Amino acid sequence: MATHTIGIIVNGATGRIGGTQHLANALAPIRDEDGLPAGQDRIMPRLMLVGRDAVRIEEAAKKHNAEWTTDLDKALADPAFPVFFDAAATHQREAVLEKAIAAGKHIYSEKPVSLSAAKGRDLLRAIKARGVKHGAVEDKLGLPGLQKLAHVVSSGALGRVLSFRVEFGWWVFDGTEVPCQRPSWNYTRAGGGGLILDMYPHFRYVIENLLGPMRRTVTALSTATPERIDEKGARYTVDVEDTASTVIELESGAVGTILASWATRVRRDDLLTFQIDGAKGSAIAGLHRCYTQTNAQTPQTAHFSVAKDLNTDYRAHWTEATAGVSPVNPYRIGWENFLRHVATGAPMQADFSAGVRDVQFAEACYRSMKDRTWVDLG
Repeated sequence: MATHTIGIIVNGATGRIGGTQHLANALAPIRDEDGLPAGQDRIMPRLMLVGRDAVRIEEAAKKHNAEWTTDLDKALADPAFPVFFDAAATHQREAVLEKAIAAGKHIYSEKPVSLSAAKGRDLLRAIKARGVKHGAVEDKLGLPGLQKLAHVVSSGALGRVLSFRVEFGWWVFDGTEVPCQRPSWNYTRAGGGGLILDMYPHFRYVIENLLGPMRRTVTALSTATPERIDEKGARYTVDVEDTASTVIELESGAVGTILASWATRVRRDDLLTFQIDGAKGSAIAGLHRCYTQTNAQTPQTAHFSVAKDLNTDYRAHWTEATAGVSPVNPYRIGWENFLRHVATGAPMQADFSAGVRDVQFAEACYRSMKDRTWVDLG
């Protein structure tokens, strides 16, 4: 058995996603568990953390037993680290990916991979010209609830898919009475913020992986909270959307909706719910649980009464689905796939082109709002 060490440059290691999900929940555990099995061999990650704040990046490196530097160019010049991963600020991603591609690094990127589909395609062409391997993060497919939902769909239990509905979001305080739970850059165009660019890439790959390609979309956007208070206590104007309503038509002909908002108070099963209605049954999943209802279990609702409450428990006829879930952290699933792809050439479903399609979907939603029309997603 041979051990293949793969050096990984982690840019954005002190952020919440980079530090918690990718380092603490994925890369460090893989390394600390004696590497990742790959056939008869093992893959051992070697971590180089990159950040602008020397104190914070050194602290993160000590916590995760990693090397560190504040000099990105120096890290990119080191042949011992052939993989570059970016989870830093969205508005800086294109520039650092360009550098990493030029340095001949294999590319793994958080979403969105770029701020425009055109720029994403430019990056993809550069990646292919350099002949390096590439991938984009699709972590939400690894959520337990969505894994169970995928199992139900692939089993054929729902029959022909008729429609679907995604509901997502919660109340994000504006900072006047209660501190805002999300960073201020999420609410400025200059920071690469906006609900569509932040969350719709996730919705794209979840919907298309479960139900097939999208054909076209129409979207309405709004800014429910026009002013917020930032981390330093300063009031600022929100110049991006925090609420969106979208209709999607799939290539199959099924039509679905996305209702997403950072200005809604939750009264549903979970922060994210994904319901699919089929000819034979329905399924609805949250982040962790999934429930199904067959035709035989469906109540024979005939009418409603304006005079009195019929007192029907519409939750009583659903069965919890438990099969098809992996206990592995969703971010770790992505890293295991990518590392095997780099080391052995194993297939990588979520390559950089998938990340570009994520951005294309977000752009189509913006264009739909601007032009007040359906936009094709060919």
